[in-house]
Amino acid sequence: MTSAVREPNISKYAPKRYLCRRTNLALTSLDGRLDKPFWDIAEWSDNFVDIEGDAKPSPAKRTRVKMLWDNNYLYFGAELEEDEIWATLTERESVIFQDNDFEIFIDPDGDTHNYYEFEMNALNTIWDLLLVKPYREGGPCVNGWDIHGIRSAVHIDGRLNEPSADNRSWSVEVLMPWNALKECALEARPPLPGEFWRVNFSRVQWQVEVKDGKYVKKQDPQTGRPYPEDNWVWSPMGIVNMHYPELWGYVFFTNDPSGGIPQIPEDEQRKWDLRRLYYRQSQYYAEHGRYSNDIAALQVKDCIAKPEIETTSRTFLASVPSSDGRTRIYIQEDGKVWSP
Repeated sequence: MTSAVREPNISKYAPKRYLCRRTNLALTSLDGRLDKPFWDIAEWSDNFVDIEGDAKPSPAKRTRVKMLWDNNYLYFGAELEEDEIWATLTERESVIFQDNDFEIFIDPDGDTHNYYEFEMNALNTIWDLLLVKPYREGGPCVNGWDIHGIRSAVHIDGRLNEPSADNRSWSVEVLMPWNALKECALEARPPLPGEFWRVNFSRVQWQVEVKDGKYVKKQDPQTGRPYPEDNWVWSPMGIVNMHYPELWGYVFFTNDPSGGIPQIPEDEQRKWDLRRLYYRQSQYYAEHGRYSNDIAALQVKDCIAKPEIETTSRTFLASVPSSDGRTRIYIQEDGKVWSP
């Protein structure tokens, strides 16, 4: 039988929100430092939490991010508290999360398909890739895809790969050109003021110790392999898997320097109802070899609107009306969500 998609442990749909303000300043020095006028109008995000959310303790080291935008770039800044600053990978497109790293995930149109992943370590080595579908649906990842024109920098408050140093943090700046990001966006364009993109951030953190004056990953004596890494994120996932784009945060774009963060639109809650149905359909198919059009059998409760479900032997299509009643919102068996 086909393996079922795991359902995240989310009691209430409440991804994080962030207001990304437009900047009128030029970034004159790209050096990884965030203590300069360019970043002053950008608010700090909430501190990162464990990827599983409240099910796990809060991270021991603070991580937080800032964002800005203008006509040319989407700007990211991140600050990572760290008394053990190390990195080993120097070749672009290396599997960066084998080091401690900082990661950005972006789904411009929020359909959970065709989204971007970016990773970097304290050596400013980067890995950028495009996911056609989440790994739970077979991917694939397009490792040869690049964010053309991307620029990044790292600032070390301490000394890299020197355990004896007074290490305090490392911070990063990342500039992503709209010309690259708009490829998977609505109408193949940058966002307009008032619109949002789905975004999340992750920090991979390995346990290390010092041997012969160098940081090395701690080994589990029972397995002979490094202990599993910690995953700290901005918007919690309820599962140890970043590739559930439906759980990423909402980044709203604005021209207003003093505006507040908008609420998540009701249609997004309706999409979440459909995604819960998608998880249950996957489980049902794994058990029965077919999809169901019986909402009671799928045990999807407390939906804002009752879904309509169509099935064939290998597919399903479910939909609910949009909040304004003018159209419908759809989901199919591979988890893609859309509205005509």
